[in-house]
Amino acid sequence: MQICSRRTRWQLLSTLILCIMALTHGISLGWFSPTLPTLISDNSPIGEPIDISEVKWIGAAFGIGSLCCNMVLCVPVSYFGIKKCMYFVPLPNIINWILIYFASKSVYFYVCRVLLGFSGGTLVVCFPVFIAEVSDNSIRGTLGSFFVMTLCGGITVGFVLVYCLSYHVLPCVVIVLPIIYLCLLIPLPEPPQDLLKRGHEEKAERSFCFYKNLSKDPGKEGEIKAEFAKLRNTVLASGLTEKFTRADFFNKVSGKAFGLIAVLLLSNQMSGSFAIFNYASTIFEQLGSRMEPDLCGIFLGVVQISGLISAVFLVDRVGRRLLLIPSLAAMGLAELGVGLLKSFASQDFLDRNGWIGLTLMGIVAYTASVGIVALTFVIIVELLPVKIRASGISISMCGLSCSVFIALMTYPVLINDYGLHAAMYVSASFCLLGLVVLGMFLPETRGMSITQ
Repeated sequence: MQICSRRTRWQLLSTLILCIMALTHGISLGWFSPTLPTLISDNSPIGEPIDISEVKWIGAAFGIGSLCCNMVLCVPVSYFGIKKCMYFVPLPNIINWILIYFASKSVYFYVCRVLLGFSGGTLVVCFPVFIAEVSDNSIRGTLGSFFVMTLCGGITVGFVLVYCLSYHVLPCVVIVLPIIYLCLLIPLPEPPQDLLKRGHEEKAERSFCFYKNLSKDPGKEGEIKAEFAKLRNTVLASGLTEKFTRADFFNKVSGKAFGLIAVLLLSNQMSGSFAIFNYASTIFEQLGSRMEPDLCGIFLGVVQISGLISAVFLVDRVGRRLLLIPSLAAMGLAELGVGLLKSFASQDFLDRNGWIGLTLMGIVAYTASVGIVALTFVIIVELLPVKIRASGISISMCGLSCSVFIALMTYPVLINDYGLHAAMYVSASFCLLGLVVLGMFLPETRGMSITQ
């Protein structure tokens, strides 16, 4: 219950404000998949149906927007700070929903997906850094995992809203959320480390007191100043106030961090943690499940949220390594089980025992969520040296965008050309890669200061 203590009150509330936007972004992503069959049908709500040949390019437009944003975001973050860049996040999302409402041809959706890429690219860089810099060491992982939980949960909410609201009503409802986020963000101070970096020491101290909920009681003034002085001295010693150079990226510490992040991102995407949701209907059908195709994504979404909720409660109790490593092992074994089931079981057996494949895929979704999905952003923020953290996260998110693109392009080829078992064996292999490399070299960062 430390997350609900008086000291962490504003840390929790500021994270919840960010989670409003994370939820909105998730809904924006989740909305597209179940709406697509309607958009390409003769009864398309935009009048002119979308051509089936355009679907994959509309989907890829999100990755293009996200990658372009991540490539340049480190510049405005360095000059203007984290919070000012966070004001940009809701604007493309709002325009996205306006365009969806007035859409009359497919070109609107190309623009919408690129805008979502801009919004999402800024969100995944700025939000984890902001949360990490305002949080106490003891709850940093919990708040970071809570952010990921609302982001992924929003995708499932987007699936559900499509069946509850009509095409033109849904944008009118969802567009309210980014406006609420923007209004609530304005009163929040910038993170103290960000202010110290730009030489605003008095503002940094006020921000520090705000997020730690430290009173202005004269009796505690010395204690407050001592705690802030410790943070200030750590920031100054880390070189955060100096301009970074090429040497800050090409040294032993940074090299090890980027190497571990590369393995983490490969394990995140090539293990199938995201791709299985996109091809859930095909996978379940091949495993003999009688579940309706539209319910497959919702089932996996509910299981995913369960895993993320578990991560929120466990990440600051058992640590990053003890949560990540066993979950990678369990995920790999479950995927291996699916591959073996598809390789050696007859279709008749699968049709009569569809619950086996359903259970194994549920284990994959749960263990992926409790480990690699929930912890990736938390671990990236904690691994990177403080001086190059914002720029390093931008680079890492470029890597994430590329790995998402590769995974989404590779999975359908593996499933359609080589069979589901081949896709599962490849995914299990990347789980093994992460298990070995991260198991040997990933340090435990639970309880450590964000400046360490």
